Amino acid sequence: MLSPTKKTKKTGTPFRAAGTFSAAVALALALTGCAGHDTTAPSSARAAAAQARFGTADCRQAKCIALTFDAGPSENSARLLDILKERQVPATFFLLGKRHIEKYPELVRRMADEGHEVASHTWDHKILTRLKPAEIREELERPNKEIERLTGRRPTLMRPPQGRTDDTVHDVCRELGMAEVLWSVTAKDYTTNDSALIQKRVLAQASRDGIILLHDIYDGTVPAVPGIIDALRERGYVFVTVPQLLAPGKAEPGKVYRP
Repeated sequence: MLSPTKKTKKTGTPFRAAGTFSAAVALALALTGCAGHDTTAPSSARAAAAQARFGTADCRQAKCIALTFDAGPSENSARLLDILKERQVPATFFLLGKRHIEKYPELVRRMADEGHEVASHTWDHKILTRLKPAEIREELERPNKEIERLTGRRPTLMRPPQGRTDDTVHDVCRELGMAEVLWSVTAKDYTTNDSALIQKRVLAQASRDGIILLHDIYDGTVPAVPGIIDALRERGYVFVTVPQLLAPGKAEPGKVYRP
């Protein structure tokens, strides 16, 4: 999810993507499940699958949690990747196309090369529920093509901007072979650069099978990541990508996944 304000890389000045109140309402709906859409929990995806070899952790037994980052890559992503590599933590990156994938192609390649899951956050962060099917398709196809060109692998996961989705979005995602992934933990890092506060918010909400939403485009987020990792590991958590969280099940196109 991208915040209601975003800094452009060219000027460094904020601009409004939507009204603050509207964005807050959308976030509340998405997080509380009041948006009226069926979602599938990671445990349900696992239970529906047959026994299989998979991943680096068996989340049927281990206390798993997934770190996810939206709206990159950015100038902060290289440092984030260094931290994840040092601590041997996989993550899932929901990438934006315009001004991000197209600006930092080498970081997209690095994410894939270092074992992270590379997924889509649309091309230009448009609110998909306001678009026609052809426009939704365009928002999803463009980053898919670029990610596949850079990594050799077409994304199978996407995260709708602001968590806003509906039946039309589900239908287009199903057509494109993509599942939608929401979250259970948000630090609201678009509201603060206080890394200690970001860490505190994540730790207060963390639970087994959790999906943590962060944004590596904000200055306070990446410095908070080492503390988040260390504290959660002390609590016995194992970090996995979203596909590993679902394994041995697999994300089904057109479905929405949220703990």
